Amino acid sequence: MKDIYIESILLIERLHRRFLDVVKAELDRLKIDDINNIQTLILYNIGDDQMTIGELTLRGHYLGSNVSYNVKHLVENGYLAQERAPHDKRSTRIKLSEKGLELCKKIDDLYQRNVDALGKQMQPTELSALNKTLGALEKFWSDWINNSFKFK
Repeated sequence: MKDIYIESILLIERLHRRFLDVVKAELDRLKIDDINNIQTLILYNIGDDQMTIGELTLRGHYLGSNVSYNVKHLVENGYLAQERAPHDKRSTRIKLSEKGLELCKKIDDLYQRNVDALGKQMQPTELSALNKTLGALEKFWSDWINNSFKFK
């Protein structure tokens, strides 16, 4: 079981890196060089929402330690609009600009092309089973973290 568990962890890491390569290849194909693959995924995950940087992290859309840097870069390059929250002038809210919305549409097109191609190799039930398994692993890890103080 341990070997299978470690293989799963390594595969998850490789899959994440490979998917980032897919997004990077699409940015290169579109000749977009003022944003990177991770920043593109941040935009895509924001979508039509408006949120604070803290909410972006809490919702699990971005887990990096330099989210403020990436948001600043996205604002400077015109992908995000940033405004002060009306109820708390210390807090800022972010949302996609027109440029950000246009890029998200292109990434959504990439996802659809991926789905169309993947549908020729894999059944929806197989992907659903994978999602269920990955969800169970995520829940296991979350529970482990939340209960880790019990193991000390």
